[in-house]
Amino acid sequence: MDWKTHRKLLMQDPDVKKAWEKSRVEYEVARALISARIKNKMTQAQLARKMKTKQSVISRVENAQTKPTLSFMQRLADALGGKLRVSLEI
Repeated sequence: MDWKTHRKLLMQDPDVKKAWEKSRVEYEVARALISARIKNKMTQAQLARKMKTKQSVISRVENAQTKPTLSFMQRLADALGGKLRVSLEI
């Protein structure tokens, strides 16, 4: 069974779907950070130094183990030469 099929089956469970929706933002932030960091050819340690933080902080964000603040996300965007965009869908 491929991942898409497996995920579709998992999402039929209301508890799994609720847990996924709850952690979706952290997951999307993690994916975006990893992609941007790799695009900039930076290690976690290099990015951390540029942001004046610890490598472990970058690791926790990349592993979706924390909820970064907007100010942290702005510092991240600045360090990676990007722009922070926040949207609200209603």
